[in-house]
Amino acid sequence: MMGVQQEQQGSLFSMGINLDKRIRKDHPLRKITELIDFNFVYAEVREHYGSTSNVSVPPP
Repeated sequence: MMGVQQEQQGSLFSMGINLDKRIRKDHPLRKITELIDFNFVYAEVREHYGSTSNVSVPPP
């Protein structure tokens, strides 16, 4: 089954690592995520996911 991530991941595991603080403010990927909505990926890959297994990592 295809997983869906509801909100941005603020911390990694239970160690309290904040990814937002660890990636520099001018990193190119920050600009890309502001400009492109990657939710279209769900529709593109839906047929490749089953419906009776464990939930996957979200495709985007």
